[in-house]
Amino acid sequence: MLRKLYDWVFSLARSRHATRTLAVISFAESSVFPVPPDVMLAPMILARPERAYFYAAVCTAASVAGGILGYVIGYFLSDVGQSILTWLGNPEGQAQFEAWFDRWGLSVILVKGLLPIPYKLVTISAGLAHFNFAVFVAASMATRGGRFFLEAWILRRWGPAMLRMVEKRLALWACIGLAVFIAGFAAVKLMH
Repeated sequence: MLRKLYDWVFSLARSRHATRTLAVISFAESSVFPVPPDVMLAPMILARPERAYFYAAVCTAASVAGGILGYVIGYFLSDVGQSILTWLGNPEGQAQFEAWFDRWGLSVILVKGLLPIPYKLVTISAGLAHFNFAVFVAASMATRGGRFFLEAWILRRWGPAMLRMVEKRLALWACIGLAVFIAGFAAVKLMH
């Protein structure tokens, strides 16, 4: 079953709709969708390493655009924004993020944008806190671009060797990936 899922992801990464799918996932993840774009970006880069930086650029642009939507939701539709934060398991999100923005400001966006946590928490909360929009957009471009271009560089440079290693021990790497995901989710819960 794991091999079928793995093969399906790579066939999707090679399809003619892959770039559009990546853009949609990146956009939606920054505002409402729970799946990070890395699950599409990494296989696409591994399938076509010569397009790594193009994929990183698409991912960055779509993620920032989705972040703007998340900001707008928080800024203009605060009830909807608060409902999304509650649905994501962060009912005190607005007060907590406002305190973080008051104390650390730009650093909140820069640090949280690099980490593999739901970026929608940052985007919606920045809108709820009425954080400076221009600074928000610039920080989102820097942090999301930094993350996706670093991922592209790493996978382009060491991807083929990593891919062979993953394919040899797919179950082990799937367990490690699941453990990292659970640990990240637990860390987000503890931070809130």
